[in-house]
Amino acid sequence: MDSRRRLGDLLVEAGMITDNQLQQALAEQKRTGERLGKVLIRLGFIKEAQMLEVLEFQLGIPKVNISEYKLKPEVVRLVPEGLARRYQAIPIRQEGNRLLVAMADPLNLLALDDLRRVCGRDILPAIASEEEIEAAINRFWQDEIETGMTEVATTATVLNDEDEEAPVVRFVNHIIKEAIKVKASDIHIEPQERKVRIRLRIDGLLRDLTYVPLDMLSNLISRIKILAGMDIAEKRLPQDGRFQFNLGKRIDLRVSSLPTVYGEKVVLRILDRNVMLLPLEKLGFLPDKKQRYISLIRSSYGMVLITGPTGSGKTTTLYATLNTLSSPDRNIITIEDPVEYTLPGINQVKVNLKAGLTFVSGLRSILRQDPDIIMVGEIRDKETAEIAVSAAITGHLVFSTLHTNDAAGAITRLLDMGVEPYLVNSSVIGVVSQRLVRSICPHCREEYQPEQDSLEKIWLPEVSRLYRGRGCKECHYSGYTGRTAIHEVLVMNAELRKLVAQKAPASAIKEAALASGMVTLMDDGLEKVRRGITTVAEVLRVSFGGI
Repeated sequence: MDSRRRLGDLLVEAGMITDNQLQQALAEQKRTGERLGKVLIRLGFIKEAQMLEVLEFQLGIPKVNISEYKLKPEVVRLVPEGLARRYQAIPIRQEGNRLLVAMADPLNLLALDDLRRVCGRDILPAIASEEEIEAAINRFWQDEIETGMTEVATTATVLNDEDEEAPVVRFVNHIIKEAIKVKASDIHIEPQERKVRIRLRIDGLLRDLTYVPLDMLSNLISRIKILAGMDIAEKRLPQDGRFQFNLGKRIDLRVSSLPTVYGEKVVLRILDRNVMLLPLEKLGFLPDKKQRYISLIRSSYGMVLITGPTGSGKTTTLYATLNTLSSPDRNIITIEDPVEYTLPGINQVKVNLKAGLTFVSGLRSILRQDPDIIMVGEIRDKETAEIAVSAAITGHLVFSTLHTNDAAGAITRLLDMGVEPYLVNSSVIGVVSQRLVRSICPHCREEYQPEQDSLEKIWLPEVSRLYRGRGCKECHYSGYTGRTAIHEVLVMNAELRKLVAQKAPASAIKEAALASGMVTLMDDGLEKVRRGITTVAEVLRVSFGGI
């Protein structure tokens, strides 16, 4: 029986709530995803102190007052901060191979199993109020951050500061340093009603780093704005900026601010040159798809489209492609919004709407610059599409991106924009659709035999052995480290062009592409599962948007 339902049954049996109240709370819990105990308290069906007393009396689980314990860093750090916040649990004492953990929900069997696995110790659950646990977590990890800040070199940024010893300077440096250390792609600083939440996006998913008091927000945002060359006095409108951080190597950070009801939210995108400028061999193409893609980019003219949602690695693929094609005898020009990285030997143009430099006007000017290869950051409208198509037809190799779900959808998107079928047929030579999946952590990778009724067996019934990440310190107990891409590569042929001329739907184009050798995103992902690169859950997550 589900652990949260057991809690409800206990409270009903003790006469603290009615069965009708339990059903209402379970329905609300299903809607919000909150813990059942928290829902019952919020709905006013029970007070937290009453609930803790019932758990203590009925189950014999001790109730503790965390303030009475001296928290030792070496004990508390046995549980990572993210796990402590997820389960509202904090270690308070170690007794040999046993760990006494204060928990808001000591009936959560999943939490107990995860804590036991991560700590490598037997877990003795104790009951404490959620408010007390959260305060202890915030207090401990805030102290950790402040301690860590004193160890951060004050010369970390390339800009000169009048007061490098200011706490906010050290704090911002520490956050950026931590983000780079765990290979995060973004830092989110988010004001809430009573505190500021700081999160990192690691391998595509957001994870809590820490919380700070709301009164720190103004100084924190001002410091970042100064670094990024933004207007610190303007708090009502969104702004953009960028700066560099020097940590043995140059790291570029792109900054975006957005006014919210609780104050300005800031996102820092970390642009690591070593991650963005990968060779084609590191993009995750399986051998047959790599050959199909290389055949496309070696064409002397035509249009190649890269498709996928935001954050699917399209820009990385384009940069790797342009680096591969760059040579002294080629004139390569790009127009981008924004320019992510400067590429050696390549002429890059940044869209500037205030100055009137749009994709359309920039592309027209590029065509007068005698280009061999053109990259258009994104095709957003009919006019941009028609100029790009015209360039591809008149002897240029053109690369661009579209936001579509699959490769076939890119063809019909151009038709929907109003580009004539004969122009699409004359210009487009191929489309690559891609997604990013998390890679299994190499440090804790293990072989296992999937259960007969498992998700893995449903999708890969013929496979008896697969791989997964057990969870370790290196991967922050997620089982994954880094990401790779899954692809489908559509190469235009006579049959596909016939369908385009008929304005056939994307489903018909996809069916014909599959008949000519295209492999779907799902099948490419499942092949990477067979090879021990990723997992079925990851492939389904990015292919269907969740499972």
